[in-house]
Amino acid sequence: MVASSEGRSRGAVAPLARHRLLGRGDRPVGIGPPRGVAAPVRPPFGADPARAATAAGVLKVVAHPLRLRIIALLLEGEAHVTSLASRLGAGQPIVSQQLKILRDHGLVAAERESGFALYRLVEPSLEGLVRCMEGCAR
Repeated sequence: MVASSEGRSRGAVAPLARHRLLGRGDRPVGIGPPRGVAAPVRPPFGADPARAATAAGVLKVVAHPLRLRIIALLLEGEAHVTSLASRLGAGQPIVSQQLKILRDHGLVAAERESGFALYRLVEPSLEGLVRCMEGCAR
């Protein structure tokens, strides 16, 4: 997690650049090795403060209840802001604001479709995180 002085408030999480998509399908950059190649062995968080800080940054972004619900809905597939707002029972401006935060941190991407933004998840590991949180919230 890196806080920069480029207009970010103290405690802001820098975007996770490793989550930008390549031009070939939906395989994000840095999300696992190519098919057929073994994943590199990474030290546990206890031995790697930089990885722990990056994970903590993702948790900070996802920790907002509305953002967590948006991610859960996007796990079901792409959606427009108006559809998300309706399903969440929240105002469209608030949902747009939360989507911008998710987009700024590289967790969600948007593409224009007929003049409207269609949002999708970029980080496939969020599914495991959401399922874990659902288990914790019993």
